[in-house]
Amino acid sequence: MARTTKTEGTFTDEERAAMQEAAAERRTARSRSGTKAEKAAAEAQAVVDKIAAMPEPDRGLAERIHRIALQAAPELAPRLWYGMPAYAADGKVVFFFQDAAKFKARYATLGFQDPAQLDDGTFWPTSWAVTPEFSAADEATVSELVRRAVGSRS
Repeated sequence: MARTTKTEGTFTDEERAAMQEAAAERRTARSRSGTKAEKAAAEAQAVVDKIAAMPEPDRGLAERIHRIALQAAPELAPRLWYGMPAYAADGKVVFFFQDAAKFKARYATLGFQDPAQLDDGTFWPTSWAVTPEFSAADEATVSELVRRAVGSRS
């Protein structure tokens, strides 16, 4: 088990690991050969593999979020982002799923990035806590958020 330490001006072991994963993802993406469709399929498979490697209950939550994402916005491209399942449009991450185990948090997180079109006045949420009790009503809410996030792209 990784040690969690943090002092002023440094990163935790988990944060360093996430940065190393991001660097490895970039190297892997640059080294992929094949058509655009083949590269996209390889990135999507990497997301499925990452989800499969998660401990429960994160794996079950990630599988549900992945299914919702593909149904609500099939135009989004699944990819890894800092070692997390993410969904991108035009090469930019729109939203991601952060499993609780990644940073030893008490809940998983569904987070939306700048390209997500969730703007609502001058103040709106960009991330949500996701617990193992994630319900069918929660699934419907996430589906609507994903549809809103892609806005005019869908």
